[in-house]
Amino acid sequence: MDLPEHVTPAAQATRRIGFIGLGAMGGPIARHLCKAGYRVVGFDLNRAALERLEQAGGTAAPHAAGAAGGADLLVVMVVNGGQAEAVLFGEGGAAAALPRGATVILSSTLPPDHAAAIALRLEGMGLLMLDAPVSGGVTGAEAGTLTVIASGSDAAYEAAAPAIRAYSGQLYRVGDRAGQGSTVKLVNQLLTATHIALTAEALALGARAGVDPTLLYDVVAHSAGRSFQFEKRAPRMIAGDHEPQSRVDIFLKDLSIALDAARGLNAPVPIAAAAHQVFTMAAGAGLGPKSDTEVLRVYESFGAVDVAELARRAKA
Repeated sequence: MDLPEHVTPAAQATRRIGFIGLGAMGGPIARHLCKAGYRVVGFDLNRAALERLEQAGGTAAPHAAGAAGGADLLVVMVVNGGQAEAVLFGEGGAAAALPRGATVILSSTLPPDHAAAIALRLEGMGLLMLDAPVSGGVTGAEAGTLTVIASGSDAAYEAAAPAIRAYSGQLYRVGDRAGQGSTVKLVNQLLTATHIALTAEALALGARAGVDPTLLYDVVAHSAGRSFQFEKRAPRMIAGDHEPQSRVDIFLKDLSIALDAARGLNAPVPIAAAAHQVFTMAAGAGLGPKSDTEVLRVYESFGAVDVAELARRAKA
């Protein structure tokens, strides 16, 4: 029988996907899965997030175990490893509610050894796990163009890959063991956070010297010093646009994980350590829940400059 146009063969083969964590990243991912024809049953503490899932064609569950019950796949998109442990093995009880042989797609950013430990615990329950953190931010989640960095057994990868392709632009398998995906994600986060801090540093230095920030951006964006994060964050910093897309405390957490991993390997990461201090200063100033672009405030406060105000005056 022919399938409805929006329902993929993979969606028909996977009868149900449980989804835990329907926030800024998880919500759009779940909606892409609904659009691809999967039956998505999700849980989040935020009632508005559940309502958005229902509007997209998904089903709201009353608790984490309700989202997991009867699922072929369970996507876990929570903030950190502690939350992942809680929803899977703690009060959430999601792992125990999954049928034997189901696959958990763990997409939180957490230490590699923690991802490996969760996978081992799930394996002992007759479950598979794909360590599958993502990159691309809220913009990529909404567009369905995320980069997914996956590691796990052949069986876990084969079970999860069709669903992942419904919300990703790139799917990389970087190893056959849980923890390898998280390692690659941490390297990516180390670079991302460092580039954001350097973007703020460069703009504040230029402003302190009296250079029009808009002109500075245009020059650097067409020169060898440019980076993806400079091109993405600098215009927002210059415009004074600090609407949160990712937060200071998220990058502080990720940098802390990266530094801990490097310490365990006796690997020197002095530039990342400096970026960690910048994000620590921002969090200490009360900016933890704010947009990562607000690390600019650290440099502005010490340099007695206001990048957005200088840009406005230059336009006048």
